[in-house]
Amino acid sequence: MKKIKVVQYGCGKMSVYTMRYALDNNMEIVGALDIDSDVIGLDIGQIMGTNDLGIKVMDVANAEEYLKKWQPDIVIITTMSLLDDVKDSLLLCAKLGINAITTCEEAFYSYNSNPNLTKQIDELAKANNCTITGSGYQDAFWGNLITTIAGSTNKITKIKGSSSYNVEDYGIALAKAHGAGLTLDEFEKNVAAADNISSSERQKLIDKGEFLPSYMWNVNGWLCAKLGLTVASQTQKCIPTTYKEDINSSTLNMTVKSGNATGMSAVVTTITNEGITIETECIGKIYSHEDFDKNEWTINGEPDTTLVINRPDTVLLTCATIVNRIKDVINSEPGFVPTCFMGELKYSTIVEK
Repeated sequence: MKKIKVVQYGCGKMSVYTMRYALDNNMEIVGALDIDSDVIGLDIGQIMGTNDLGIKVMDVANAEEYLKKWQPDIVIITTMSLLDDVKDSLLLCAKLGINAITTCEEAFYSYNSNPNLTKQIDELAKANNCTITGSGYQDAFWGNLITTIAGSTNKITKIKGSSSYNVEDYGIALAKAHGAGLTLDEFEKNVAAADNISSSERQKLIDKGEFLPSYMWNVNGWLCAKLGLTVASQTQKCIPTTYKEDINSSTLNMTVKSGNATGMSAVVTTITNEGITIETECIGKIYSHEDFDKNEWTINGEPDTTLVINRPDTVLLTCATIVNRIKDVINSEPGFVPTCFMGELKYSTIVEK
């Protein structure tokens, strides 16, 4: 059986596992790209902590030249969280007719946050017969698990979800974006104010590609599409999290005083024409000794069901999900296709080598 040829685009923390898991699944890594001069020129084996594999990381500035040379079946893009930040890589893959899957959170269902750019990528991918999608942790734990439970429910009135993560694990840019270290007044002015707008104002930002969705904004859109629900309205609100004592942040290199923002909870509420409300929140904050990652969802109706997953290994689960989705992407119809239209997420059985 012909091996699937993979190019890794972005060779940071996530790539250690996406590349390893691709190799575990008898795929062939034919190239790697990055923007960082400290990474360019390294063998991918050095990045994974293994022996050299004869594939060196090349400069993303020459990505088009290298992708034409390597001719991969798919590109794994593990770089940024917003669609606008990964558009160059996605548009390039679409232009060259190369399938791509990205960990970009907005790309999970960007039709409801940046529809014009999504449509541009979709049309280019269709014209060149390739598929672009976003996947990762949310594909399983905020998506397929929830719709599976919904499938065992007679009547649903509300879906409520919550997921938490330690901003210390994801770098200073994300910590600052979550308002960590700000006073409550500063948080209100610099973070929360962006969502204190009318629906029409928000729609204008969405149409211009300037809206900043929280992770759950796109998840709610994915869930509605998967469940066949029609969105009547959707709102987003950012609420600061605090702690009862001073708490140290190694990422921010500061001590956050008691009562100041340690991060935030981004709450997205979706009202549907079918009478089902979806209320989801992402809690990103500096963890105290009491905190840990947690994924909790409740479906209210007949019957009520609650799913709780404590201490999920988000990075590894994201990377395994990406690799397990590769065959679905390759076999999908062309275009920008969210995974809600690709069927259930399945374990990738390793073929004989």
